[in-house]
Amino acid sequence: MTFQEEFTYETRPVRVVFRPGAAVTATPGEAARLGLRRLLVVCGSRGERVARAVADALGDSCAGVHAEARMHVPVEDADRAVAAVRAAGADGCVAVGGGSAIGLGKAIALRTGLPLIAVPSTYSGSEMTPVWGLTEDGAKRTGRDPVVQPRSVVYDPRLTLSLPVALTVTSGINALAHAVEALYAPDVSPLVSVMAEEGVRAMAEALPRLAADPDDLDARSRALYAAWLCGACLGATTMGLHHKLCHVLGGTYGLPHAETHAVVLPYSLAHNAPAAPRALTALRRALGTDDVPRALWELADRLGAPRSLAELGLTEADVTPAAARAAGEPYANPREVTVEGVRGVLLAAYEGGPPDSGSRTEGDRKPS
Repeated sequence: MTFQEEFTYETRPVRVVFRPGAAVTATPGEAARLGLRRLLVVCGSRGERVARAVADALGDSCAGVHAEARMHVPVEDADRAVAAVRAAGADGCVAVGGGSAIGLGKAIALRTGLPLIAVPSTYSGSEMTPVWGLTEDGAKRTGRDPVVQPRSVVYDPRLTLSLPVALTVTSGINALAHAVEALYAPDVSPLVSVMAEEGVRAMAEALPRLAADPDDLDARSRALYAAWLCGACLGATTMGLHHKLCHVLGGTYGLPHAETHAVVLPYSLAHNAPAAPRALTALRRALGTDDVPRALWELADRLGAPRSLAELGLTEADVTPAAARAAGEPYANPREVTVEGVRGVLLAAYEGGPPDSGSRTEGDRKPS
């Protein structure tokens, strides 16, 4: 294997606590270590029970629970959450739940500068990144700012035991997408490549076990470990076409976040594969297959994940305008982004059949 001779890697100031029961036993200590004495706990409606257990553990340090997180962080939700923080006189925030809750916590941090503690209950990986997102007027804006990076991340595998199998699968594939795009990112480094390959391997091994036995705590721990690695890859690199497509499909068309990642990933990878040979080599090792896009499609199919964008509510009339929107802004990608190329990815994902890994032309290729 050829060594990557040029790279830049920046470490991020985040502390990770990983152990069963940590949501309740470790979160108060993390708050005290940061010198925080009045924290607002934010969550979504589905995760309110766990969030209130964390709030109870915080005791007098809890300034209240704000249970209004929603997918893609609508800007009006962020406005209300910031108002709640200020009304409570909070000096910090604890986000308990999946990507929606952590996204809302990041929006608070972005607007106020207050430190954030993340207690993830899914495999989204958002807790390991300085990436924020807000949806306004049907468009999702994203950015990077170190102020939104959680100062502490508390991983508690027991929290994920209540995660339904369907969401376990799609959330896990969402994490895989972070690692896949990190492997062909322009700012990938040897350490990120190692984390990405191990994250893909660990998640691909854990998900079938969890589909067979959702109460397998060892498999839950392995999946959460994989999500940590994949999230760290997302935080350290620049994402490409796949993530841009999912932001457009979610922010503009209201498609569910994790499910959209699960549907689109095999097709976006098939599209980029000819321009990313080094990434494909790592993914072949991790998955033990020569046809990685097909293997990811079969994994999702075997585990009962949604198979098409049509199933998620996209119409065929949406495909062309969605492609134009996704191709309309410049961003890094190993293969040149064109409206027609993106439309091909979306149309394949809309139809939901096995990805075609062999239909790319030499003229489309761009060295990775």
